[in-house]
Amino acid sequence: MTRSSATLVGFCAVLLWSLLALFTVGTAPTPPLLLNTICFTIGGTIGLIWTIRTGQFSKLKNVSWKVYAFGTVGLFGYHALYFSALRLAPAAEAGLIAYLWPLLIVLMSGLLPGETLRKGHLMGACLGFLGAALIIQGGTSTFNPDAIPGYLLAIACALTWSGYSVISRTLGAIPTETVAVFCVATAILSAGMHLAFEDTVWPIGFVGWASAIALGLGPVGLAFYVWDIGVKRGDIQLLGTASYAAPLLSTLVLVGVGVAEPSWTLAFATIFITGGAIIAARASLKTN
Repeated sequence: MTRSSATLVGFCAVLLWSLLALFTVGTAPTPPLLLNTICFTIGGTIGLIWTIRTGQFSKLKNVSWKVYAFGTVGLFGYHALYFSALRLAPAAEAGLIAYLWPLLIVLMSGLLPGETLRKGHLMGACLGFLGAALIIQGGTSTFNPDAIPGYLLAIACALTWSGYSVISRTLGAIPTETVAVFCVATAILSAGMHLAFEDTVWPIGFVGWASAIALGLGPVGLAFYVWDIGVKRGDIQLLGTASYAAPLLSTLVLVGVGVAEPSWTLAFATIFITGGAIIAARASLKTN
């Protein structure tokens, strides 16, 4: 696989993640941990089948348990927080806040040894958090303070995925096949916690089950595998920049299907968050 081909494969993850909020809304009122269980069972099963069919299963034995534990915590934490945030706050607003992770990745990676934090990083951070603050403040008299817990979970979600992504760089190269183990372990952990803390409410009807299956096949399944291929074999700088399109695409999808209402507050928040991330990305590219 060429570098350009791998980059295109990785970009598929960005397109899939832009559908994460839409499909999550479609699974309501299924609780977050049960949804985690369903989605990661699908994603993990696909990965294991792929690993066995390609004869790469033996690679999994040589990976440290610490890597498996780290990957499981990262995937479980991010999605449990994300699904919870979209249950407690409007999907478009919570989704935009959660998509601060590309910006936070740029900022955090700038603090790593050998990296430089430039003015553009700080300017981008200010714009991004201005967008998040605009959403939380509401901008209208109809703002519901009951959604604040959802917004806080979305912030925690962004911090979890950005921290996971940056720390992953220190673990060295690991085979893409390990993602399947991350998914299966996340499904098992989610199932246990669901039985302990949640009431079982399965997806309702065709839309509910179709949304849950679509999540497991795409945004919470295939996306992790193609992203892993892209960042390891493709142009990681280009992919990092491309990931900043996810919050904009996600919001446009929600508005396009009528899940979210278009508003000036939402428009400016989208511009601030996406624009701030792009500014930070440009500053990051200048350091290389």
